[in-house]
Amino acid sequence: MKHVGHCFCGAVTIEVTGEPAAMGYCHCRSCRSWSGGPVNAFSLWKPEAVRITEGAQHVETFSKTPLSQRRFCKKCGGHLMTNHPPLELIDVFTATIPTLAFAPGVHVNYSETVLPMRDGLPKLKDFPAEFGGSGEMMQE
Repeated sequence: MKHVGHCFCGAVTIEVTGEPAAMGYCHCRSCRSWSGGPVNAFSLWKPEAVRITEGAQHVETFSKTPLSQRRFCKKCGGHLMTNHPPLELIDVFTATIPTLAFAPGVHVNYSETVLPMRDGLPKLKDFPAEFGGSGEMMQE
């Protein structure tokens, strides 16, 4: 399966292939601030599954922490993806790839939520243990 997406102005085209490693919601302050919303819907992909196919010259990267390299279009400011080098995964904004059937499986960093969600999905205090978090579950 291949999905094609664009930044806000269309100058940058990205392509993801295959299936995401995971999909869900992040409630951390950084993701909320970056996305401009109360929660960030993520889709995590192996780096080899993500390509910028047009407009690479318009892509800029901002790194607030070593965990995240946030990539955006410098023409329109549209957010594209976040590289997570320690995890060896790339978070592609689900809104950027509209043909992806978003099927969230988890909430991460739920201890920081500002929008409680009662959807029956697992809610992790921070990250899964395999990603360096506690793996601790929270109540809905």
